[in-house]
Amino acid sequence: MKKILQYLLLGIFLLIGLSYLYLKYFTIEDGEQAPDFETTLVDGTPFRLSDLHGQYVLLDFWGSWCAPCLRESPQLVSIYDSYANNLVIVTIALEKNDKTWRKAADKFGFVWKHQIVEENQFVLMSSIARKYGVTEIPAKFLISPNGELMGRYSLKKIDSLFSSKK
Repeated sequence: MKKILQYLLLGIFLLIGLSYLYLKYFTIEDGEQAPDFETTLVDGTPFRLSDLHGQYVLLDFWGSWCAPCLRESPQLVSIYDSYANNLVIVTIALEKNDKTWRKAADKFGFVWKHQIVEENQFVLMSSIARKYGVTEIPAKFLISPNGELMGRYSLKKIDSLFSSKK
């Protein structure tokens, strides 16, 4: 019985490791077309990422349970307030249930239209997160107006980039 348990644990760790490697090394590269996805916004509106072509898009993966995400929230709101005419923010809350994100979003003042909640018991296994190779949050991706992935950017770098465009 002990031997079976050891093999089972080894198999689980191997599966987790292989999943991590897949997400880390078989995702898109900077300069490639950003993976499109369709979902529903929290207000019930159908959404497709490619509908935002022609605009800069900040794709922000976060979670209400993630302390670093919550620490960055005031800066994200500041970027929205400063660059709303030049940058569309799309937040994707990775949650185990779809109730807890609203409290955090309301607390920090997430007022932009494009808010998504991806509910999954294994939050990083969200279908959208997998398309972008998200293995940890917060994770922010900047997408160019022609739909190409510019890269994974910090809020500080995004602020610097858009402040020079004013």
